[in-house]
Amino acid sequence: MAKIIAIANQKGGVGKTTSAINLAASLAILEYKVLVVDADPQANSTSGLGLNPKEIKTSVYECMVDGADVDAAIKKSSMDFLDVLPSHIDLVGAEVEMINLPDRETVMKKVLNKVRDKYEFIIIDCSPSLGLITVNSLVAADSVLIPIQCEYFALEGLGKLLNTIKIIQSRLNKNLEIEGMLLTMYDVRLRLSNQVVDEVKTHFKQMVFKNIVPRNIKLSEAPSFGIPAIVHDAESKGAVSYLNLAHEILTNNGFDPTRKDK
Repeated sequence: MAKIIAIANQKGGVGKTTSAINLAASLAILEYKVLVVDADPQANSTSGLGLNPKEIKTSVYECMVDGADVDAAIKKSSMDFLDVLPSHIDLVGAEVEMINLPDRETVMKKVLNKVRDKYEFIIIDCSPSLGLITVNSLVAADSVLIPIQCEYFALEGLGKLLNTIKIIQSRLNKNLEIEGMLLTMYDVRLRLSNQVVDEVKTHFKQMVFKNIVPRNIKLSEAPSFGIPAIVHDAESKGAVSYLNLAHEILTNNGFDPTRKDK
């Protein structure tokens, strides 16, 4: 049964989608069966994994709002072991349409439970908000990974996200854990980057992943080709950092990071 990890932060531009795509691709390279769930109406994970959101007929939106068959909605990526439950712009309207549904916070959990046994990891790319779709993602997840960019306003809004997580833990998903905080967009040359790293590690200690994701041109370029960085340039610093993150998550969860037998 899959471990479900939501990647969430209501701040935009912190590396959520980059982290979702590249963590999932790194796990897939290690031959773990992975599903990326694009829970963002911008559909950047969908396009970043080589699918055209405009050509998607059945997406996570139809699965949640209309009860569409999730198996039929899932698409194969260009990588072995990596599938995508795509998104498109219609997801913007899902929050309004779901507002009167009974158990509206658990809709995504019910959708993902139908395919959970087919994967070892499900990675949810959340939208940059704390709306109903993100709440659904956190209710469906076993854990949440929080990307934090190494920039001036890094900790702004983090308290609100952590408070939302606490509310969900107390009312909707008592098993939700924080997988870890991932420092992104790190520039070793900048004193500010190093100050943010020190500040986050001082505040959150063991909750911060050892691996830090640097600013890297290959990470930025790869989505324009519809491929993860590890396919675009496996030796780039960005690709290597996400592969190391995958190893760290596997080790933390009792998986074998060197396993290639499936």
